[in-house]
Formats: sequence, C-alpha cells, structure tokens
Amino acid sequence: MDIKVLDYRIIIEPEKYADGSLVYVAHCPTLGISDYGDSVEVVMASIKDGIQLAVESLVTEKLEVPTDDVQDQIITTARINFPMGLSYA
Repeated sequence: MDIKVLDYRIIIEPEKYADGSLVYVAHCPTLGISDYGDSVEVVMASIKDGIQLAVESLVTEKLEVPTDDVQDQIITTARINFPMGLSYA
C-alpha cells in the first residue's frame, strides 16, 4: 500500500479560565477542527487524531481532502511597540 504524507498547519494557544486553570487549544484552520488538552503534548496528540479522523471521513465520503503546502509557507509573528494610554479593540 502506498502512503502519502499530508501536512497541516496547527495553531496552539493557551487559554486561562477565571478559576486560574490553564488549557491549550489547538486549531487546524484548513480542516476547521479544534481540540484542547491540559498540555501541549496532550493537545498535539489529540488534534492529530482529529485530523486523521477528518481526513478518513472526507475520503470515505469521496470529498476533496484539503492540505496545507507548509513547505512553501512562511509562518512568523510581528511584535510592535504600542503607545501606553491609547485604547485598542
């Protein structure tokens, strides 16, 4: 059986609740799925399972399986200085 490797972009963000507890939320924008876990490792394993299930479901339904071309993407951040005292949304 031939195997094809599919790449997906995952964004992980910490989310702190009012009671002080912390969870990590993982998003896969290409497939529109999210999951959460108590650690980065837990949420990574969980979102990978979710991605696998989503792809298998798309294949079963004979629908297009979208992928990210992460090899050609540049994913970065930009940090700027923002004057204190100004309001922002």
